[in-house]
Amino acid sequence: MEKFKELAELVKRTEEDAAKFYSNGVAAAGTRVRKNMQEIKKLAQDIRLEVQNIKNEGK
Repeated sequence: MEKFKELAELVKRTEEDAAKFYSNGVAAAGTRVRKNMQEIKKLAQDIRLEVQNIKNEGK
C-alpha cells in the first residue's frame, strides 16, 4: 500500500508541473513532467508485480 500512496503523491506533483507546462509553457516544468512520468511508469509496474505476487500466494 505504501507504493500506491507514493504513486498518488507523484501524480499530484506531476499535475502541478503539467499545468505550468501546458498553460504557461514553462520548459523546466515539462522536463519535470517527463521525468515524473517515467517514475510513475516504474512505480505502476512495481505495484502490478506486487499485486500479482500477493494474488498468487493466496492460491
